[in-house]
Amino acid sequence: MQVAPQDYQNVPIDIQTSKLMDWLQDRRHCGRRWQAQVQQVRERIQAALQDMPEHPEIRELLQGSFLHYFHCLRIVEILKGTEASTKNLFGRYSSQRMKDWQEIVSLYEKENAYLAELCSLLSRSVSYEAPALRRQLARGLQAQQELARREDECQVRASELRERYLGSCRQYGIAGEDVRQELLAQVQALPSLLSRVGDSASALGDAIELYQASVAFVCDSPGAAVLPLLRLVAVHGNCSVFRWRTGREPRLLQRPELRQAPEPPPEDTIDWGDFPEEPPRGGDIDWGITVEPSPQGDDGIDWGDGEKGTVTAEPSPQGDDGIDWGDGEKGTITAEPSPQGDDGIDWGDGGGQEGTITVLEAGTEAPEDVARGSDALTLLENAETRNQFLDELMELELFLAQRLLEMEDEADVVAMSQLQLAPAVLQGQSSERLRAQLATVRELLAQLCSPSVQHLCMILASPRYVERVSALLRQKLLQAELLVAKRDALAQQRRRALAEQAALEPKLQQLQDSTKELQKLIEADISKRYGGRPVNLMGINV
Repeated sequence: MQVAPQDYQNVPIDIQTSKLMDWLQDRRHCGRRWQAQVQQVRERIQAALQDMPEHPEIRELLQGSFLHYFHCLRIVEILKGTEASTKNLFGRYSSQRMKDWQEIVSLYEKENAYLAELCSLLSRSVSYEAPALRRQLARGLQAQQELARREDECQVRASELRERYLGSCRQYGIAGEDVRQELLAQVQALPSLLSRVGDSASALGDAIELYQASVAFVCDSPGAAVLPLLRLVAVHGNCSVFRWRTGREPRLLQRPELRQAPEPPPEDTIDWGDFPEEPPRGGDIDWGITVEPSPQGDDGIDWGDGEKGTVTAEPSPQGDDGIDWGDGEKGTITAEPSPQGDDGIDWGDGGGQEGTITVLEAGTEAPEDVARGSDALTLLENAETRNQFLDELMELELFLAQRLLEMEDEADVVAMSQLQLAPAVLQGQSSERLRAQLATVRELLAQLCSPSVQHLCMILASPRYVERVSALLRQKLLQAELLVAKRDALAQQRRRALAEQAALEPKLQQLQDSTKELQKLIEADISKRYGGRPVNLMGINV
């Protein structure tokens, strides 16, 4: 296609930005030693910047990241106004500032070094700086999204752990504010709860008699007693183990005290114990024994020389322990307290009141029925009798369920024929009555087998169980607190990433503006060299 001479000036010059430097050097617009010239110019600029006039536009130019040829031209124009008083008759300036910047401009224009520098700045911005900033911003955005996602996960997980903690507290029947004290307080309500269960067992009398009659009829053993413990609770309620074991009501109950595990010290304190101010010497140990010398000068110990209040044991010819029990049989020594409140035994100290030692013959019983230790507990408090009570309740439940199933199954002709010779108590039962008795048994089982009652019974049996439960619950709460702390740390990292993004965005915008400015300056400079033809730098994407 032929181009008319008049249209030749309008044909654009398209130059690929990545090959701009080669294009300029091939056409002899720039020398190949431009880098050395530019390095010399940069040194002159650094020296000239040490002495600059106070001017707002110069201050604005110096705030930029990089000074190039066109900035230097603008500085020279400004200095023509500020240094006008130094101009002589020949149009030259005597000011050193003006001389320095004019020299800088001339060095820039030598072999078009400024054009090569501008092309280098443009290529570096397009190929390296702008992509690096965009990648950094993309990484910041991705990090923010990832941190936000992990924050949500930590929040959800912490909420789940708190919900599990509260759910576990609800299973124990506590609020969860002070787990240890709330669990110990619940143990105080356990005896009344077990007493209500024992009172409710009185409604099972008819069911027990029905089971007794069925066993006697089927097994042909009228004298065999079934459900002995359940029968006792149905009649006497939640009585003591002593009554179940002996058949007698105790006159005195000496219940074991609830041993509480010591409260653990705070985690940030160390218990060093109580040390004396001065360590004891080798012979200064106090054993809590005081020996007073007697008037006779001996060691003050009464060895039983026949004085009042002593017991002398001589070995007998039979080789026994030397104590004459009167009838040759072993007996019981009971120490009765004296009215003064001591232990009733004269240990030979000469100063205490005399006591009384009563020797009971073999086969005689204590003067009163006293239930001590586990015998003083109720049947449902003691683990062994409580398990037996549950076993008998389950046994009765299975019997009632099976009997109800047989009565509701009209096609079971064999079972109906077998019960024709049964007692009236078996034949006179109705399905509604059996169903009501079965519901009562299952209600009692549900009360005793509930998690809260089981935990309270374990606390009653082992005080250290409280510490184990408290530690497990605190562990869940501690995990939730750690997740909350982790969420806060992630939120702080996300805020830092957001602040970094906010700092990078102006830099990228400034780089884009300077790149566009460099593109226009280069295109205009090259266009002047080709008679004003339009020049397009291709491949710039910032």
